[in-house]
Amino acid sequence: MRLIRFLLRYYPPGIILEYEQGNQTRTKTIDLLDLTERSNVYELVAQLQATEPLITPSKTDQVSKLLLKLQSKLSCPDQHHYSHYKTIRTHVLPVTNVSFNKSGSKFVSGSYDRTCKIWDTHKGEELHILDGHKNVVYAVAFNNPFADKIVTGSFDRTAKLWSTESGKCYHTFKGHTAEIVCVTFNSSSTLVATGSMDTMGKIWDVESGVEMASLQGHSAEIISIQFNSLGDKIVTGSFDNTVSIWDVETGHRVTSLIGHRGEVSNAVISYDDVLIGTGSMDKSCKVWDIRSGTCIETLYGHTDEVLDIAFDHRGKQLLSVSADATARVFDTSTFKCTATFVGHEREVSKGTFNPSGKRVATASSDKTCRIWDINSGKCLQILEGHTDEVFSCQFNYSGDMLISGSKDNTCRLWKDTNSGKLAGAL
Repeated sequence: MRLIRFLLRYYPPGIILEYEQGNQTRTKTIDLLDLTERSNVYELVAQLQATEPLITPSKTDQVSKLLLKLQSKLSCPDQHHYSHYKTIRTHVLPVTNVSFNKSGSKFVSGSYDRTCKIWDTHKGEELHILDGHKNVVYAVAFNNPFADKIVTGSFDRTAKLWSTESGKCYHTFKGHTAEIVCVTFNSSSTLVATGSMDTMGKIWDVESGVEMASLQGHSAEIISIQFNSLGDKIVTGSFDNTVSIWDVETGHRVTSLIGHRGEVSNAVISYDDVLIGTGSMDKSCKVWDIRSGTCIETLYGHTDEVLDIAFDHRGKQLLSVSADATARVFDTSTFKCTATFVGHEREVSKGTFNPSGKRVATASSDKTCRIWDINSGKCLQILEGHTDEVFSCQFNYSGDMLISGSKDNTCRLWKDTNSGKLAGAL
């Protein structure tokens, strides 16, 4: 093996080793999820050298400088302040979902008008209309970090795979017998998974379009589906009150996570593939050990249904949002509630951490998004302008831009005031 270069990854923190082996270029990722501003970088480099043969003594200074740079980035205070950048009137009927590519240079929107559209974020221009579904397009996803493909899931019982650059449809995935409501790629972009109201999940090959496995076992709709980082397992959440862990290669169910007393609203996997977080209509969240399938902790505090949950990039914090108009952050090592966000006037349907994990964005049916500080619990900004419920919000990878989607048929882009000249509505 011959090392070619090191690449730095800020979120979640880590370094990527690009190397040559057998005339082929390969990559290896070293996660540094526990790196903080207090870490001793030189001790960490010594530990890495003891376990990674590509990090030779001659590379000590180079790796030390990279880790110091990463440490400096992580210790920087988060001072983003968002202003309205653009309003994009995306569809003639309500928008169902929006999603950025990794860099935030493009986003995709799905709609009740049966189409998806790909947009240039900075220009606010429509790049492609993805036309072909025969009913509502409900779920959309980029194959990040590559972002050269998009998968869409529709109420017409099909999913479609598209080219981001040309808008061409590569495959139509047929096999579900009811509406498809969730879609995702694995991390290497070789497989697509779909979840449906027919109680089944399916795994599809990206290259051939062939169905690889059918995930059968739930007794009600599957409403969330996610590959783990390694790509050997899939987690599904269902309205049958349970979550299932599946083996990707065989399609067999490995474990059922049973414990919620109401429908599961979402199930998410921590980046390190150790924890599963679940939210439920029973007003609680649960944290599970993905390896044993046991419930580690039940998180209480909400007084109404939990509508969404999310881990931060490191898996150190879990965010829950609720119909009680609040959001909460829990520490995943102590399971204590470290912040409660109070201020929305109606239910909060979506929440997300920014890349650094120091801020949270929430979307509410009170027609606003809010930005919160996780340490103080204070609302830093109220992003107003939508004229109907806001159901989606997402940061780009660098955290200097936020997109919000609303039932008013528009997406609004919010940009850090320090990152460039602001523009008006389109």
